[in-house]
Amino acid sequence: MALPTLRPMYRNPPIPRLSPLLVWALVGCGGDRAVKVTTSSGPPAVSNESTAPPDSLALRLPSGTEVWYTLAREDHDSTGAICLERTLEIRTKSRKIPVPLLYTRDVPRAINDSTVSARVWNRCTPGDEYRVDLRTGQPVRTAK
Repeated sequence: MALPTLRPMYRNPPIPRLSPLLVWALVGCGGDRAVKVTTSSGPPAVSNESTAPPDSLALRLPSGTEVWYTLAREDHDSTGAICLERTLEIRTKSRKIPVPLLYTRDVPRAINDSTVSARVWNRCTPGDEYRVDLRTGQPVRTAK
């Protein structure tokens, strides 16, 4: 009967080390952060990446609570026209509460001191109206 081979037990297992050549290759392949050298003297190329619009105030309530447009997505309607749909964030003096999954093009309207309302938009088309609790940010679809 053969005895099993014993491997040494390490309190701290050895750490694999990268060779300097591998490190040099990884640094040289900086991906998106790599310096791009252009040889043409023409105008700079136009980037296809859209820049996100800055946060903007959508509604200020008498209590001082504010509703802001934050994240944005570009979408297309059935004819191919482009529109911009934004998410909402509730801001108080001490908290920022994102409203999940409610992309809108509407200006939210105050229902009372703890609720605002806005329609959800998808593919540049308005959908159901949602009421948003200003304390939790939770949207709830209104009954039709």
